[in-house]
Amino acid sequence: MKLSEITEIINGITQLGDLARQEPVGYSIDSRNIKENELFFAIKGEVFDGHDFAVAALERGAIAIVVSKSIPNIERFSSRLITVEDVLGSLQGLASEVLRRWGRPVIGITGSAGKTTTKELTALVLEAKGRVHKSVGNLNNAYGLPLSVLKMESNGSHASDFDFAVLEMGMSTPGEIRRLCQIAPPSLGAVLNVNAVHLEFFENLQGIANAKAELIEGLKPDGVAVLNADDSLVAAMHTRHKGKTITFGIENTAKVYAKNIEEQGVWGTRFCLVTTKGETEVAFPLAGRHLLYNALVAASIGDYFGLTPEKIAQQLYKAHPASHRGEILNFKQGFVVIDDSYNSNPRALDEMVKMLTQAKGFSRLIVVAGEMLELGASATEMHQNCGKTIAESKTDLLIGVRGLAKEIVNGAIKAGLAEDATYFAATVSQASEFLVEKISTNDLILIKGSRGVKTDLIIEQLKEKFTLEKA
Repeated sequence: MKLSEITEIINGITQLGDLARQEPVGYSIDSRNIKENELFFAIKGEVFDGHDFAVAALERGAIAIVVSKSIPNIERFSSRLITVEDVLGSLQGLASEVLRRWGRPVIGITGSAGKTTTKELTALVLEAKGRVHKSVGNLNNAYGLPLSVLKMESNGSHASDFDFAVLEMGMSTPGEIRRLCQIAPPSLGAVLNVNAVHLEFFENLQGIANAKAELIEGLKPDGVAVLNADDSLVAAMHTRHKGKTITFGIENTAKVYAKNIEEQGVWGTRFCLVTTKGETEVAFPLAGRHLLYNALVAASIGDYFGLTPEKIAQQLYKAHPASHRGEILNFKQGFVVIDDSYNSNPRALDEMVKMLTQAKGFSRLIVVAGEMLELGASATEMHQNCGKTIAESKTDLLIGVRGLAKEIVNGAIKAGLAEDATYFAATVSQASEFLVEKISTNDLILIKGSRGVKTDLIIEQLKEKFTLEKA
């Protein structure tokens, strides 16, 4: 899209002159990493106001900037200003118009855990059917989603180059997903699960479910809901729209399901995939039974778009973990680390710990569990319950990291784990130092924690102290 067309879509006022005929190479809201000839939107956030960095964005090569108020010392750049009433609304409106004109299937994915992995798997499966655009990283909020959509119109690409858009939709408060669906109305909406995440913003799990159900309520009139039959709060969402519902699951009756499951610890899972078109064996390389639900979302969507179970299985076999989301790191010193440091919640931690027990051939199991944030009034109890799960899994060493992770340690000790098999580190640095001293050949180590705890820094420390095997 040329700047003239963009200006018209967002109802901007400008004096671009000849610049109006040029096409931005991309779109940005961060002046620190803006690239030459990107269009900068001066978003006013909770902490920073993009208008304060508008001049810096232009000096760093922005083709033009979208603003809603006057900027000091901007006179020399006056021909590169586009003035609108609402900068964020303009960014969102531009993305929405790109999708409206494009008119092809938008797949929205949400859930308390596993959104990014599910998005990646869904895109991987749909690549067997057509050209797929997918959300970048975890850009899934009111800022990130429109930026993800506008990637379709960046670096020489255009929306017409794609057949599907797979978009992750996240939330921490009510109403967020509703707004995302207004920006990018989904043709299919998949809800993976409802877990105790962001409870500090909700009264209970039903409140979280209501917020996630905004995806189903926001479907296009002929849209399709893709729902987890094994999660009662998700399964109940079929009443939130009048269109078709596809169910997936393992335990309960579903249209797409997994059976004959053979867990292989860190090496993945084998199972029989059953779809509306038949069944086939799948060798799924991602570790953990809970990740089968992510695969089943992808399989359900692939099945809806006409893929055979054999083709879906071929695509799932190609899967690999996203960064810090269950990556298997083999070190030359003879130990293996599961890097699941991107984020954590009680259910996800329990599932990963249970997965460790399926792993064969290791001398010791070590769990490094960071504090889990945004759990509300029940946070202490939830941390203690995770400690109980860790103790029951026969973990050989537990390291709790920061804050309420102390309660994970307390819960494990109370459940029977020897006190000298536990350690609480008040900081990530302390945890790193302790772990480095304790690692032995043939250890299997899980590292997991909420993003704000930064347990990924422990991974970086291990990479500095030891040597990774080449992939």
